[in-house]
Amino acid sequence: MTNAGPRDSIPAARPAEGSPAPGTPRPAVPLDTARILASVGEVAYEWRIDSDVLRWGGNAAEVLLIPDIAAVTTGRAYAQLLDADNAQARFDVVMQSDKRDEGNGVPYQIQYCIRPNPASETKLWVEDTGRWFTGPEGQPFRAHGILRVINERYEHEQRLTYLARYDGLTGELNRHHLTETLEDTIEEALRFRSSCGFLLVAIDNLARINESYGFDIAEQVISAVAKRLRGQMRGKDTLGRYSSNKFGLVLRDCTPDDMAIAAERLLTGVRDEMVPTSAGPIAVTVTIGGVTAPRHARGVTEVLARAQESLDTAKCRRRGSFQAYRPNIEREALRRDNVRATDEIVAALNERRIFLAYETVAAATDRKPAFYECLMRIRRTDGTLVVANDIVPVAERLGLVRLLDFRVLELVIDEMIAEPTLQTSFNVSPASTTDPDWWAGLDSLLRSHSGIAERLIVEITESAAIHDIDETRGFVARVKDLGCHIAIDDFGAGYTSFRNLRQLGVDIVKIDGAFVQHIMRSDDDRAFVRTLIDLAKRLKLKTVAEWVQDEPAAKTLEAWGCDYLQGALIGLAATDRPWRADLAKAI
Repeated sequence: MTNAGPRDSIPAARPAEGSPAPGTPRPAVPLDTARILASVGEVAYEWRIDSDVLRWGGNAAEVLLIPDIAAVTTGRAYAQLLDADNAQARFDVVMQSDKRDEGNGVPYQIQYCIRPNPASETKLWVEDTGRWFTGPEGQPFRAHGILRVINERYEHEQRLTYLARYDGLTGELNRHHLTETLEDTIEEALRFRSSCGFLLVAIDNLARINESYGFDIAEQVISAVAKRLRGQMRGKDTLGRYSSNKFGLVLRDCTPDDMAIAAERLLTGVRDEMVPTSAGPIAVTVTIGGVTAPRHARGVTEVLARAQESLDTAKCRRRGSFQAYRPNIEREALRRDNVRATDEIVAALNERRIFLAYETVAAATDRKPAFYECLMRIRRTDGTLVVANDIVPVAERLGLVRLLDFRVLELVIDEMIAEPTLQTSFNVSPASTTDPDWWAGLDSLLRSHSGIAERLIVEITESAAIHDIDETRGFVARVKDLGCHIAIDDFGAGYTSFRNLRQLGVDIVKIDGAFVQHIMRSDDDRAFVRTLIDLAKRLKLKTVAEWVQDEPAAKTLEAWGCDYLQGALIGLAATDRPWRADLAKAI
């Protein structure tokens, strides 16, 4: 077998006849621009302004859907295709331009609508992008450009423009433009010393409709209610969708009596007939709150707040009713107090004026301290102290209690770090038990400082515990998983059932002092407290008697088997650290 020789010894293949030799550039193939432009919905043109001759690219009829493109060979003929509602056309933008051609032409871009076939209703929105040039006399001489069909883009832009002003479901004004109309109406009423009104209309039980029938049926209800409200309006009034289940109605030239009449008309218009839906007819009612301006409110924010307040009042009274705003001196004073309290709490947090007071919990048998309850105090700027009972309810109402709870937690941990043998308890509000930030803080502090958890007792009130037993059980389990103990505070005030007490899984029961303080004078309180202690012993729970005032009560509680005592007999809460005094006595 003979091996082949080197590759360069093999003769090269001959090129086919008519083909360029290897290495020779192939001639360029002309682009089919008309086909390319047609594929993207565009067509080129040239317009000679001096003679009005209009020349089109070869794909003009295909792109512009013009039946006889040969008939549209002048700018004038093309102008006949323009829709009458166009704001401007190519002729306007070229011939009325205030720009000058510096030698490279003047660019332009406009949008307009054409009717390709006058016998048809078909419309095309086009974007006309081009450049015009001047002639020897400095006047526009010719123009050329590209027409692009933009029907889809135009419809999308129009939809966005519409949704920027109107609600997509009901077609009524959206909240932003409703409040703009309200602001203009209030200003007009102030300027002409007249009166206007605002009604806040809420569809009742929309959440139940959602759950029972589904969101699509609920949307049908919302849309139907909007139509019924509009059908009951005066022509000069304005309706808008305020939120998912609420509409706002701006009433021009409206007295309080006019507003009440309008509200009753709306209530009846919605209520009288069932709303037909694809799931069948549904009974629907609305509740309305209203306010007149400037009599009871002089700005948009105030109008909206007072309309909402009136709506809430109407709902509390009876759904399907109307309530007009009425001034309430006590309510206004409470709001001012809330604002002041918010400022005080936030300032106290920022300025580190929150600290702890400590109350000893002692063993009933030998009165030796078992642990110390840490109680929050706030020092005002004038030096006076605010106790927890005075500030926590306000903080809970204002949504600030979680910030206070977290600060108390930090202070308690700091004390336990400084004193390695210290055992403490502290209260946590119901809002914090479900707050992820509070849990993250507790977990982080306990992980950062080993040995703290087993010395820490977390107290929750009985009223909070019985509000949601399952949720409280989860809280208790989670705290105990971290290594802490759990106490239920003020036990007896909420009348927790024995079964629930067993299910909660707490370690300590603190008996409400309102029952303990009278055990030496009240047979009922004696029976109640003794029953609670017996119950706790059966469930193997430790008991703390609060508000122990004197030695006879302490002896009685000890005899009944109570484990710990707390109150005036043992020592009331003080800002001095009592364990230091206890340590000094021991030495």
